[in-house]
Amino acid sequence: MRDPDGLIARAGVRGDPNRDQHFLVDDRVLDRLPTYLEEIDADTSHLLEIGGGTGALTDRLLAMGDEGDHVTVVERDRDLAEFLREEFAAEIDAGDLTVIEGDALEVDLPAFTASLSNLPYGVSSEITFRLLPEKRSLVLMFQREFAERMVAEPGTSEYGRLSVSTQHYAEPEIVETIPKEAFSPPPAVESAVVRLRPRNPDYEVDEEEFFLRFVKALFTQRRKTIRNAIRNTAHISGLEAPEAVVDAADEDVLRKRADAMAPTEFAALAKLAVDVGEPCED
Repeated sequence: MRDPDGLIARAGVRGDPNRDQHFLVDDRVLDRLPTYLEEIDADTSHLLEIGGGTGALTDRLLAMGDEGDHVTVVERDRDLAEFLREEFAAEIDAGDLTVIEGDALEVDLPAFTASLSNLPYGVSSEITFRLLPEKRSLVLMFQREFAERMVAEPGTSEYGRLSVSTQHYAEPEIVETIPKEAFSPPPAVESAVVRLRPRNPDYEVDEEEFFLRFVKALFTQRRKTIRNAIRNTAHISGLEAPEAVVDAADEDVLRKRADAMAPTEFAALAKLAVDVGEPCED
């Protein structure tokens, strides 16, 4: 395996916290990361890495593959993308690696089978919710606090919109916490690795976009009852007739707060809102 510090030296760069650049340099962590996909027998025939940096993780992903497997790396920093093309020229020439220079929120992503990525923390939420609808196995690194909110259960202080939205698409599991010292330069916070296994929820959602928007709206009023949250957030949810939803909803639900609502309850309430609340179409 290529030495992480050697890669940084050859690239002639330093991580820049102001640009969300923290290079993972702990060999033990780097070596463990691929095992989190292997443990669930994920399809690794086309791995996607967001934020390749200097290629320490890229090197491990290439080592995972069998003949004919492929790795695609998306890197927004022009100099780092050029370094990756130079450092891994042999792998690119062999057809094992593709380097895409650009923003992961804007470029066309390939039809990947799984993703293993140390995400830029500033845009980790946006990138994650671009990946989750693809229903692929994901192993992603986040700020620890963010990861804990992803896996939180109803009734806990961490439970929120992120919990419901994540668990709508996948079964999230924190598989490892990472100390600051594993990075160069060390970030201000601890990190955590989350494994996300795609799932079909045990409830039905007819209009997914509205469901996610409705959940977002209600959590903006998390300290209010659901009754008042529905009334107060029609401008966010897009309901033309929020009172009709309140009149039709079960009283036990209306007395709850958003942070006590399970995803199944949100789904049932969203279905009712679609049926009687006259949601406006985008």
